[in-house]
Amino acid sequence: MGALDEGHFCSELENGVKLGCIELSFEEEPETIAIEDAVKVLMQGLGEDVNREGLKKTPLRVAKALREGTRGYRQKAKDIVQGALFPESGLDNTVGHAGGAGGLVVVRDLDLFSYCESCMLPFQVKCHVGYVPSGQRVVGLSKLSRVADVFAKRLQEPQHLADEVCSALQHGIKPAGVAVVLQCLHIHFPKVESAFLDSNHQGWVELLVSSGSGVFENENANLWADFLNLLRFRGINVEKNRMRDSSDQHWCPSRSPSGAIAASKIESVNQGMVTAVASILRSLGEDPLRKELVGTPARFVKWLMNFQTTNLDMKLNGFVSDTVDPLKLNGDGCKEKKIHSELNLSFWSQCEHHLLPFYGVVHIGYLCTEGFNPVAKSLLQSIVCFYGFKLQVQERLTRQIAETISSLLGGDVIVVVEANHTCMISRGIEKFGSSTATIAVLGRFSTDPAARAKFLQSIPNTAVSGR
Repeated sequence: MGALDEGHFCSELENGVKLGCIELSFEEEPETIAIEDAVKVLMQGLGEDVNREGLKKTPLRVAKALREGTRGYRQKAKDIVQGALFPESGLDNTVGHAGGAGGLVVVRDLDLFSYCESCMLPFQVKCHVGYVPSGQRVVGLSKLSRVADVFAKRLQEPQHLADEVCSALQHGIKPAGVAVVLQCLHIHFPKVESAFLDSNHQGWVELLVSSGSGVFENENANLWADFLNLLRFRGINVEKNRMRDSSDQHWCPSRSPSGAIAASKIESVNQGMVTAVASILRSLGEDPLRKELVGTPARFVKWLMNFQTTNLDMKLNGFVSDTVDPLKLNGDGCKEKKIHSELNLSFWSQCEHHLLPFYGVVHIGYLCTEGFNPVAKSLLQSIVCFYGFKLQVQERLTRQIAETISSLLGGDVIVVVEANHTCMISRGIEKFGSSTATIAVLGRFSTDPAARAKFLQSIPNTAVSGR
């Protein structure tokens, strides 16, 4: 549980990226241009036309997102801490005598985002930091978040991230001790083949890690109990015995026994694409030959190939040939039609604007006459998965699902897609917890407000979850 040693931290603080004397716009910087060129190679490897509308600016958008999401390589924690230490009377060098300030300071629920160093997919972090002041000084509370963000905005793995944050605060503030707890969520995409068949796929891997320094170095110290109890007051359920070192075994799905790339298969990955990803790593300030990153380009390419252009008939594996008869579905025109719905069909996709994942659920409704056997859920799930596993935008995904189902069922279809977009947290506004809903209506649903309302009211009143 100990934090990194002081030598590593001092080196980390001094190795900031210095800009050259010549002022260049972001688009002109060589790192940006190199990432753009690499992204074009990746898109071509997926069978995409890099000049088609919607993709023309994708290389630049990806470069902006990646460089923003890894800006920590160009920042120094030392600069953040040094200007934010304030004297506080009543504090002395003994633990537990902090006057009115209290003996332990805890900042909870810091939302962070990082890139997994094993697969380059983003993962979410809920960070909790505590420290015991000493030397008659305290640090500005916002700086705890900013220091944590410096190290999160790099390629990381959870335990290393916790250790780096803990070490930076210990050496920067020089308190009696620092405690860090991270609750991490890593998105777990299913393989494209199994997604058509496995409706119980677990879409997230959870991990709880901790790091302590000073008075928190002893994991059985009473101060740890105080820290964890202060988290529980706000409903944050962290048990010390659930914490583990993520380096003990790989937490990334791409390196789990079921998802790991066998050595024999790595050679079959498009080497031009692998080289392009290695180029991206160098442009971000990383060393692709670092032992933790050696297999990362191949793992990322293998994952990215899930989204290559494919043929619908091939992916539906014969389902299309068993489609329903529209005459049986719609009856003789005199019978009253009823709404049948299939709710909460999971999907996973890749934003074509930023090459970042988005995921969520699809709700499908259609009109059919009484006595008609509902369309098999497996058929609808297959259609959803087919359109999800490609470079997409949510609006198009919604429309394509609706049009395909309409062509199979005869017309009256409504589709609602609810999604979380990682580009909303990894760049720009960094808005955690937001979700997006889109709707497509065809046939009677486009002209009958009552039918639309009835279907929409049947959708469960639960937010799209990040878990």
